[in-house]
Amino acid sequence: MKPFEKLHKGMGVGGWMTNYKRVRFLPEDKAFNLSIGDKEHFDRYLTRWDMQNIRSMGMDHIRIPFDQVVVEEYTKPYAYQEDMLKLLDRAIGWAVDEGFEVILNLHHAIGCYCDFAEGSSLLDDDLLKDRFVALWSMLEDRYHDLDIIFEPLNEVTTQDAEAWNRLAERCVKAIREKNPTRRIIIGSASWNSPDRLAELKLYDDDYIAYTFHFYGPHAFTHQRTTVNATQYAYNREIPYPGDNSYYKDYAKFAGGSGAEFDAYPIVGREYIEHALRGAAQFRKEHPDKVLWFGEFGTIRHANIIWRENWMRDVIRFAIENDMPYSVWNYLSTPYDCNRFSLVTDDERRIVSPEMLRIIQGHVD
Repeated sequence: MKPFEKLHKGMGVGGWMTNYKRVRFLPEDKAFNLSIGDKEHFDRYLTRWDMQNIRSMGMDHIRIPFDQVVVEEYTKPYAYQEDMLKLLDRAIGWAVDEGFEVILNLHHAIGCYCDFAEGSSLLDDDLLKDRFVALWSMLEDRYHDLDIIFEPLNEVTTQDAEAWNRLAERCVKAIREKNPTRRIIIGSASWNSPDRLAELKLYDDDYIAYTFHFYGPHAFTHQRTTVNATQYAYNREIPYPGDNSYYKDYAKFAGGSGAEFDAYPIVGREYIEHALRGAAQFRKEHPDKVLWFGEFGTIRHANIIWRENWMRDVIRFAIENDMPYSVWNYLSTPYDCNRFSLVTDDERRIVSPEMLRIIQGHVD
């Protein structure tokens, strides 16, 4: 546990170099090219004050995500954009100055956007795999003397766990050739599903930890999002905890049966614990491995009491199973149609005193 022993509770800072705009709504020739507005956003959006603000909330680590197209030109393999890398340097420097453990996360790789289907898939395209590994090799060179944590990929969209294991192993090998003690965090297939942790390749390496994400039930956490056409069309507030009639009705609207909710007259803590059983089982079977609960949250426009209830149950699970965790998300851009912000837009203050207590781990 020692290489990761300072990780307890953290926060992701999406909305800066990732999710700065929803590429799925743009024509292909505009989706991945950076505009002058994008670059101005990267320069202004995240400040030293934000790092201090997150630190004041009691967080001990910060997850800094970036997209591959922000630091590497989309149509020019291995052409890295020094001006963007310097902004990444700056943010990492602020975080280190504030005493954070820093997790550098590739949120969207070319060929692996978690909310957008591209023409080529990362795991099926040799050039994209080569670019992915080369990117992390470059970042190891750049940050070789800085003791930060690398998270090679946010959410692997493939269902093929073995294909991801092979690419992750290539990436680990490339980093290890340059740095035997670089701390690395690797997630499971299918959007970092806790149910797929059992298929993840494990390493005899104390400097590697493992991770998963959770947004269940989506009917609650993503309610009325405009990113998902079905939820946008359904357009209904769904409570948590809530009568399972809400969840079953949404499931049927989406083309399912809703049978997963039959055992839970009230969808609440018991449902959450069941849905996360794969993570609990991983901890039980691999007590010598570090399992980091890397991302979870609720859409901002959900009722604040319901958001608090859900976050309390999820963080309670993490604490009871001895897992460090990182909440999602500090601040989403005001024009992001899938906002998970934990602070207000203007003052960047926590959305409620109770939410602050919860993310600090006060869940009783």
